[in-house]
Amino acid sequence: MNNRTRQDILKLVEEEDVEFIRLQFTDIFGQLKNVAITSSQLEKALDNRCMFDGSSVEGFLRMEESDMYLYPDYSTFNIFPWRPQQGKVARLICDVYCPNGEPFEGDTRYILKRAIAEAEKMGYAFDVGPECEFFLFHTDENALPTTITHEQAGYFDMGPIDFGENARRDMVLTLEEMGFEIESSHHEIAPAQHEIDFRYGEALKTADNIMTLRLAVKTIAKRHGLHATFMPKPKHGMNGSGMHINMSLSKDGKNIFSDGTDGNGLSKEAYYFIGGLVKHMKGMTAVTNPLVNSYKRLVPGYDAPVYIAWSASSKSPLIRIPSVRGESTRIELRCPDPSANPYLALAVCLQAGLDGIRNKIEPPKSIDRNIFEMSNEERAAAGIESVPGTLIEAVRELEKDEFIKDALGKHVAEAYIDAKKREWNDYRAQVTEWEIDKYLYKF
Repeated sequence: MNNRTRQDILKLVEEEDVEFIRLQFTDIFGQLKNVAITSSQLEKALDNRCMFDGSSVEGFLRMEESDMYLYPDYSTFNIFPWRPQQGKVARLICDVYCPNGEPFEGDTRYILKRAIAEAEKMGYAFDVGPECEFFLFHTDENALPTTITHEQAGYFDMGPIDFGENARRDMVLTLEEMGFEIESSHHEIAPAQHEIDFRYGEALKTADNIMTLRLAVKTIAKRHGLHATFMPKPKHGMNGSGMHINMSLSKDGKNIFSDGTDGNGLSKEAYYFIGGLVKHMKGMTAVTNPLVNSYKRLVPGYDAPVYIAWSASSKSPLIRIPSVRGESTRIELRCPDPSANPYLALAVCLQAGLDGIRNKIEPPKSIDRNIFEMSNEERAAAGIESVPGTLIEAVRELEKDEFIKDALGKHVAEAYIDAKKREWNDYRAQVTEWEIDKYLYKF
């Protein structure tokens, strides 16, 4: 993470002819928000004097306590490559503060910072590498999104079969111009589905980068006349989009998950971290998979993991240990999807893992076979449970897990649970096309 100063930013804005600066922050549902200012107001913003109405953001504040302040993180200054080169547009990612100068407990970036601070107290640094999947669909004559695609490409296909290749190329080049180190990009398993992977890094920077990637991908897709969606399961009968999270802890610059003397190459801390994830997985799922639609992806038959288990060889469990070892040893959580608020998702993953380490929570025995091919009886005998099957089940599990609610903080936990219950009630009141097709002619 760079160490820009206030003076560095003022100088860059002048030298690069930046006219507009977007002060960005993220709400509890993972939606990117911003207050735009002109360069003439930049010094005021850098002095943390830029105010906004917090009551206008769902899940933030009530009307009678609405004044909030944006504190820019200088290290996140970046110029948008896709905006005009005269009168350029830049952004600063901000933390949200209360008028009394205290961090706002509903700021999800602060919640991740708090989790990172817990790890630092134990001497650990938390590194994360996400795998971000998305779909590219056509838009209609009014430039509104559809779920239409004319391609039939699959895993690792290339043009001309992959119709989105040029758009994906521009996305990668744009992200690299913004300072990303893109490790790979490719077509995914479903038609019109793509993945862009950037290099792992410190957790806060990674969460910031996920939010930036979403914005860049959607913006560049629109320039190509396409709509990019991170919706987990936009089409029936096709694989959905995931956001696998690869995690490691280091101490004094050394990966503490690695132990060459162990049969799996894993340390005690790695096993305990897995134990914490397994223990809290049901309570975390409402955060890692936050939409009604998320649970249309988490069904057997489409590669998405649904069984709470781990393995160093099979890819079917929820938690996988990739084959690389030594300093590259990591734990991969495969259930999260790209609609999740990355700050909250990484915060609950880290806190659950740390709980495992603190309390020496042993994980269950590894399941080194294809869980999807096991019978119900075999899974029951092995003690394998499933993640919640619907959003409301996940919310109820979250309500029961006091540790995960504490990790989120009282404000966010209450606001999040209330909003997700309303979302579920809205959904279950709908009459779907499936119901019409299934029942109208019968009854």
